[in-house]
Amino acid sequence: MLIRVASNGGKNVCPAGWHVPSYAESTTLFTYLGGESVSGSKLKETGTTHWASSNTEATNETGFTALPGAYRSVSGAFNYIGIFCTWWSEYPFNNIPWAFGVGFDCSGVYSSD
Repeated sequence: MLIRVASNGGKNVCPAGWHVPSYAESTTLFTYLGGESVSGSKLKETGTTHWASSNTEATNETGFTALPGAYRSVSGAFNYIGIFCTWWSEYPFNNIPWAFGVGFDCSGVYSSD
């Protein structure tokens, strides 16, 4: 389950001078990096210190240093440690937050509402 908390909307979720990226800003970044199928590797931290083993083609050539998190289940257990990194953006339709992310086993980015 994804928690929908992406809009800055007066909640001060970002430091001063920063903002939650729009869907358009995110997709512009992926286009600039060569498309969604290769952008993930250019955004991920290299190596397997934090990422699960193989961390496919990670170069971090952008300096973004995407790091993985985990998913906490209703039982309180943490699952998928070192597998995915997800970040929010705003989506232009019906104010629905949109998530983008990268995984340890692919070079692309994924998206979901």
